[in-house]
Amino acid sequence: MARCRDAAIVGEPACSLPARGPAARCKGVAGRSAHDRSVLDPVPPTLTPRPLAGSLDELFAGVSSREHLETRERRSGSRFERVRIDGAWYVCKYVELDQDFTMRVTGDVGCRAVRAFAAGLYDAAPDLIDHAVVGATLGVGRNGWGGALLMRDVSEELLAPGDEPLPDDVHDTLIHHVAGLCARTWGWHDEVGLLVYADRWRFFCPEAIDVERALGWPEPVPRIAADGWGRFSQRAPAEVASGVEAVRRDVGPLVAALQATPSCLVHGDWKASNLGQAPDGRTVLVDWAYVGEGPACHELGWYLALNRSKLPSGRSKEAVIDQFRAALQHHGVATEAWWDVQLPLALLGTLVQFGWEKALGDDAELGWWCDRAREGLRLL
Repeated sequence: MARCRDAAIVGEPACSLPARGPAARCKGVAGRSAHDRSVLDPVPPTLTPRPLAGSLDELFAGVSSREHLETRERRSGSRFERVRIDGAWYVCKYVELDQDFTMRVTGDVGCRAVRAFAAGLYDAAPDLIDHAVVGATLGVGRNGWGGALLMRDVSEELLAPGDEPLPDDVHDTLIHHVAGLCARTWGWHDEVGLLVYADRWRFFCPEAIDVERALGWPEPVPRIAADGWGRFSQRAPAEVASGVEAVRRDVGPLVAALQATPSCLVHGDWKASNLGQAPDGRTVLVDWAYVGEGPACHELGWYLALNRSKLPSGRSKEAVIDQFRAALQHHGVATEAWWDVQLPLALLGTLVQFGWEKALGDDAELGWWCDRAREGLRLL
């Protein structure tokens, strides 16, 4: 099955994270800060650049059937196809700026999801993570700004939709594996050009929502967020509402404080609809649209915010926080020097991202996040 052509990066040597190398652009150990040197016993993987197909025709070589696919992720503007190639079924996701408001907000005119795949970053923890991607191409959509990712059809391996709590063992594996992915890339700094560090907290900033409003709300989520932020200003305690609003309008202080703590490669979207269980025990992890450099606790905050109803019965957020820290330590990351700073800042950042969503829910959930935001605001 012909899938790829030689890309400009294919001839470059592979790199081991976190050592420097052209493929994954990793910052060298000697150049790390004291915070970066917080891995006790790292086992860095060797990353091999992935060649890209030269066109959709090349990506689909051997195709015998193509059909539009409706996914269960109703909020996504992306389009999908189900394709049959050499007798096997695959799913193709088209990543295009005109269909993805987060790409518009962050100015992604080079399709970071495809470039991260080409750099080999999806393979940072191959024993823990099954990303399912078998090929990709650039040059899709308006001005060639988009791309396409061809994946094995793992729909039967994804977590069941709905609000049913996860079994304890499934949740435990997810936390173990997200911590493992962070640990494998500890001290990594982005020179590939993925999601800009600060842009991670600008998805729902006032300017972004204003742009979507001017475009006539081409996607539903920004319009819902606009309503939710209005409710947040009314429901949240005044000092939290004003503090979060200040960060929404200027993420600089939050970003500067977080960048003083360790970074790693973050997938950026550990919500249940992107997660699954592979038959070999690995975690299926799809939709790498927000991949880039960031704090490990960002992954934790996102998981807690968007998977609230999926937490195992009787498992509190505090218990999951402790579990994530223990998992990082199990994977060799020393947390004493930075945890008490990064955690409250990252949870504040989660409310900057999703305060609108929490304002549309119940008092207890909103109150828990407002309490965490207070703790983070004290550090700015």
